Amino acid sequence: MDQGKTDLENFRHKIFVKVQFHEVDMVGVCNNAVYFNYFETARLEYLKSIGYEKDIKEVGKKKEFFLIAHNDCDYIEPAFYDDELTIFTRVSFTKNSSFGFEHIIENQKTRRIIAKGSGVMVYIGWDNKKSIPLPEEFIDAVNSFEKTETVNQ
Repeated sequence: MDQGKTDLENFRHKIFVKVQFHEVDMVGVCNNAVYFNYFETARLEYLKSIGYEKDIKEVGKKKEFFLIAHNDCDYIEPAFYDDELTIFTRVSFTKNSSFGFEHIIENQKTRRIIAKGSGVMVYIGWDNKKSIPLPEEFIDAVNSFEKTETVNQ
């Protein structure tokens, strides 16, 4: 993803975080691993916003669940202690048993994009730990929220 060509209007979900003291190193720079925590929080909030809060809370009781299969992050600029960040999130595709997230982290003060990331989640059957088809209601909820067809893109 090229920083200059990113259209934040395509991201319908966002959360806000403030870089905490325990997330930075001795010079006040946010540790690279923390960005994956931000992405995870954004993914969970996204799923809650489309009606999957119960599924998240009852993951141990369900016969199927979402599992992260891939995560990546491009670090563009550092975040520092006390920076206020916006994490933009969207589902960029759905396939038979997987779907992809995209994330953009923007510094609220400078309005500069400081990181971009993506991830792939797979829907897994609890009994055999193998991928199973995404529920139609999940795909419908994503498409309704995103106002687009994400299936098989």
